[in-house]
Amino acid sequence: MLAASVLSACSDSDDSLANLGPLTPDEEVFGKATGNFTAEEWYPGGELGTTEKASYSAIAPAAVQAGMEEDFNTGEGFFEKLYTLEQEPRKGLGPAWVRNSCLACHPSYGHGKRQTEYRANQIGNGYLLVIYHPDNNAYISEVTGMPQTQAMAPFKAPIDESQIAIEWKTVTEMESGLPMTFKDGETYSLIYPEVTIPQSAFNTSPKPENYEVRLESTIGIYGTGLLDALDDEDIEAQWRSEAKYVELNPAMWDKDANTFKASAYYSAGYNDTGSHRGSHGPLKRFTYAMTRGSLQDGAGANAIWNITNVTRSDRHWLYSTAAWAKAQSEDAEVVNYIKDHGASESSILHPYYADGTIEGIAARINEILSCTSIAKKETFDKYLFNGAPYHGQEEMSDRQYYQFMVWHRGLAVPAARHLDDARVQRGKELFSKIGCAQCHRPSWKTGEDKMWVDASIKAYAKSIGKDADKVLPKYPNQTIWPYTDMVQHRLMMKNDIRTGWCRTTPLWGRGLSRQLTGADDRLHDCRARTVLEAIMWHGYSKQSDGYRATEKFYQLPKEDRDAVIRFIESI
Repeated sequence: MLAASVLSACSDSDDSLANLGPLTPDEEVFGKATGNFTAEEWYPGGELGTTEKASYSAIAPAAVQAGMEEDFNTGEGFFEKLYTLEQEPRKGLGPAWVRNSCLACHPSYGHGKRQTEYRANQIGNGYLLVIYHPDNNAYISEVTGMPQTQAMAPFKAPIDESQIAIEWKTVTEMESGLPMTFKDGETYSLIYPEVTIPQSAFNTSPKPENYEVRLESTIGIYGTGLLDALDDEDIEAQWRSEAKYVELNPAMWDKDANTFKASAYYSAGYNDTGSHRGSHGPLKRFTYAMTRGSLQDGAGANAIWNITNVTRSDRHWLYSTAAWAKAQSEDAEVVNYIKDHGASESSILHPYYADGTIEGIAARINEILSCTSIAKKETFDKYLFNGAPYHGQEEMSDRQYYQFMVWHRGLAVPAARHLDDARVQRGKELFSKIGCAQCHRPSWKTGEDKMWVDASIKAYAKSIGKDADKVLPKYPNQTIWPYTDMVQHRLMMKNDIRTGWCRTTPLWGRGLSRQLTGADDRLHDCRARTVLEAIMWHGYSKQSDGYRATEKFYQLPKEDRDAVIRFIESI
């Protein structure tokens, strides 16, 4: 009913695109070759990774066949439900955090929604603040890399979110010279965010200087297990093939050697369950900046720790900074509150109480909140891990993390839709003809899926007497259709992403966003409100890697432009 109402709401303002028909496949044509689509293209995630449901949250056949439904469903709860300070089984959130649930950032498991103000607890706000020094693009050190705007009393959040301002600006003309009116009279508009955070908003000591702010929104998390199953060598071959024609990110790619730099790989070497690839670990492939190498060290596996600040055996420290710790220890309101409320051993504040003196409490606050790495494990254990109210237990056990990863790796990609529609078939033809497929590579084939395995999964597998690479869903030898080249490109947009380099986002399943989440916002900061706007942003600058394709799209008659959009919304 919700999907139907959303479609109805869109129909008046978007008659040409809204009513594409049923969201689920037509049984008479599903799975059969039709027009210029092969039978396999109905299954974007391959047979092991595709669901016929119009859903971003469905379990993949690979997980069902492995008998992992129960663990999948339990893991789903860690994603969907709120975390609290002390209540099992989702205990965490302390002492500062980014969000109190994963679902808040990923509405219906999809892309975040465009926001006009930054509020951490606003469902659908998938924004992460990116605060960096413009002279070298490095993150500021005073707050965490994923900046926190929430904290438990009496601590004050590292950033006061009420002082964060998001202003949406309108593009008046394209830097490339492309008109904002098509030749047939149809117009389009483009907007982009300007974000400011005054120095007064930072509860840190010292406060940051010389910084700028950008927004990065979450993307859909379905199908990430399939991208994890791609062989490093195949991704490298794609980069090498494109290096002939476009400049590649020098932080990742050695142009002279025509290969990846060591920095492109996760530093921890492959375990004995993976293939023999020398001393380095898996190739980085997740996040816009391609900073994460394996799904078990990917955005989700990392976020379940640093977004909620939940400890586990391989994340046995706080997500915090020394600058925030120092500021809280110097704040008289914070210190006096703990003096008045932290004496009881059952209090969550007791570890900070020390000897009950102002000086002792201040020193203890600084000491505990500075437990930001494994090097501070001894202090962490002494005051938090073995002290009240933690009682020697990790906030997320190895089994719970394993269940979370069964869910994460077991999310299916929704089946393609409307491939028998002549307009969609025309859109596919044009998508390739005008050059979109050069970056949005249609298909890949997964390898043997010899996954990198992290310490927590190893520990859990050992506890149940199983091989570590056999306890999670696997996707070997699957032909998949994600529509990404897994390469970083530059679009040269106004107020662009932090470094300018951004991994090509997969297009599979994105056409369901409007129906499943209520919004169709696209690109890294949700500046594109429609598919059309996303395409035209690719042509904002003539220096954009996507300019030529956008220019050709601009020259198409409206019927063909609509066909390209229909195709993108159907895959």
